[in-house]
Amino acid sequence: MTGLRYVYAVCRPYGKPLQAQLTGVGGDPPRLLAHRGLVAVVSHVDEADFAEDPLRAHLEDLDWLTAVARAHQGVIDALTTVTSPLPLRLGTVFRDDSGVRTMMEAREESFLRTLDRLDGRVEWGVKVYVEAEPEPAASAAPEPKPVSGRDYLRQRRMRTKSQDDLWQRAESFATRLHETLSGAAEDSRLHAPQNPALSGASGRNVLNAAYLVPRVKSEEFVEKVDRTKDGTPGIRVQLTGPWAAYSFAGEEIAEEEGS
Repeated sequence: MTGLRYVYAVCRPYGKPLQAQLTGVGGDPPRLLAHRGLVAVVSHVDEADFAEDPLRAHLEDLDWLTAVARAHQGVIDALTTVTSPLPLRLGTVFRDDSGVRTMMEAREESFLRTLDRLDGRVEWGVKVYVEAEPEPAASAAPEPKPVSGRDYLRQRRMRTKSQDDLWQRAESFATRLHETLSGAAEDSRLHAPQNPALSGASGRNVLNAAYLVPRVKSEEFVEKVDRTKDGTPGIRVQLTGPWAAYSFAGEEIAEEEGS
């Protein structure tokens, strides 16, 4: 195999070993490449897949991308248990070790500054969805059948108003929740609402936010989210994490490098 270097993340040197039998993209175990005060977590990948032209072609292959993303995330998740990594963009590759070291040297100051900010912190994701208007209880009287066109239009307007009211309540709820959680986090990011056709999630996404939280305060943060999950019919709160701080890596998430 003609090997390029696939880079998962940059971090400070750490003493704890990664989990045994961990494999990365293409099945190659990740290794550490040190340069000055930084460590890049890298593995070998096949040039036939990750050189510029084949990589561009692979980006159109959803199954291939899913497998690479899963392997990439597996390494990042393992790193997050032993340190606070600065994750790089999916598909960041270099010709050889020298190219990786050159990248670390060129970005050393900004990498170190960002790693200082992320040290001991993790990212939690919170999404709020508004579901369809809840079905009436079985004991409730069924809605009478319209006896005229006017009745049909009136019932339709009432259903539309009910759904609009639910969406407005959900948006107000999401705004208050974001304010509360932002107060419990060191930083926060609002992302664009997810497209349900792409995410596969049911309901309309009205909040898609990330929060930077000290690892030692994560339990308290999770409890705050859990307290919001009940008592809001038609509104669903989803918590994910803890993750490496992707949303707070800023400019230091490297652009894909040419090989």
